[in-house]
Amino acid sequence: MNYKEIITIEPGKRGGKPCIRGMRITVYDVLGYLASGMTVEEIIDDFPELTSEDIKACLDYASDSEKHTRLLRTA
Repeated sequence: MNYKEIITIEPGKRGGKPCIRGMRITVYDVLGYLASGMTVEEIIDDFPELTSEDIKACLDYASDSEKHTRLLRTA
């Protein structure tokens, strides 16, 4: 599965944050639900327009983004 086919970024939507399939649900929203202890099933119950593949795409996106994070030293 390629998250790039699921995660979209549109400048005028949700402030340009990465969203799922053009909807107004952001990757950040889904990651927050998971971090708070919600299961994939609970998230899908609350947002039936989402699929388990959408949620996996959010995790893949976050993982890929973390690979590109750099620590900058300050003087």
